[in-house]
Amino acid sequence: QVQLVESGGGLVQAGGSLRLSCAASGTVFSNYAMGWFRQAPGKEREFVAVIHANGYNQYYTDSVKGRFIISRDNAKNTVSLQMNSLKPEDTAVYYCNTVLYSTKKPLGSWGQGTQVTVSS
Repeated sequence: QVQLVESGGGLVQAGGSLRLSCAASGTVFSNYAMGWFRQAPGKEREFVAVIHANGYNQYYTDSVKGRFIISRDNAKNTVSLQMNSLKPEDTAVYYCNTVLYSTKKPLGSWGQGTQVTVSS
């Protein structure tokens, strides 16, 4: 069973940056696409970004394109999300998960997530 631990969230002003990290254990990390999802208060969890197991192919939801960058380090079993030009609407709990790249759907159980709050 995959264990996922997210970190790096916090409070930041609009226009600022944060870098989220996710540490995975309990699986062959390099075999899986990895993604980030987020859930804002009162809303359903939504897809944010995914990176293929090859480390090159990436896909982003339209609202974060050009602002967020996903990356992975297969040697360290980590996936990161660099978030720039943050907006108040980016406020949410952010989660990572293994992902089926073709559908962008999560495959595993959720971790505890990390809270990102963007003030205006």
